[in-house]
Amino acid sequence: MTQHSQLTQPEHESVDREKAQRATRLLLEALGEDPDRPGLEDTWERRVPDAFATLTEGQLEGAKPTMRTFDAESDDLVVKTSIPFYSLCEHHLLPFHGTAHVAYRPGEEVVGLSKLARYVRWQSRQLTMQERLTNDIASGLAEELDAPMVLVEMNATHLCEAMRGIETESTTTTRTTVGNPTDVEREQFQAALARAEGQ
Repeated sequence: MTQHSQLTQPEHESVDREKAQRATRLLLEALGEDPDRPGLEDTWERRVPDAFATLTEGQLEGAKPTMRTFDAESDDLVVKTSIPFYSLCEHHLLPFHGTAHVAYRPGEEVVGLSKLARYVRWQSRQLTMQERLTNDIASGLAEELDAPMVLVEMNATHLCEAMRGIETESTTTTRTTVGNPTDVEREQFQAALARAEGQ
């Protein structure tokens, strides 16, 4: 092992780099590869630990975006559509990715729209399932914003289906509601989704 592999896990990272390096070497060996051949040395030493440090930042409270809020001028529905997200299936360690659509009824405060996208990205960076991720985003935003109602819909392609198993690329849709949306709010959300899909 090189000196690089002796690094300890910094407090601001979700990955124990030394363990990640050893595990990646073992996996490469299990696949019949030589971890020290040209093209693979950086894979176990740096690239895989770096990738998983990024892809699991959602486990770190310190990586959560600061949800700076402003006084709400009305309680009209706020909708942010087509937020791209990338996450990791906890069953296969393969990515699932797609778009998230978020709507909330403000209480006394609203948050900058870019923060909604940053919050979705942060929550997505962990080992999870789409159903749980949808719930985590909805309940987390309701708590962060003290919002009486939050709607989240996520549409994703799972590479564990597309690359293995049934080997078919399809879209999975999940939706979670916190609070009680009115009929008008549901219609507004559906109309915003329809506009996003039509673009």
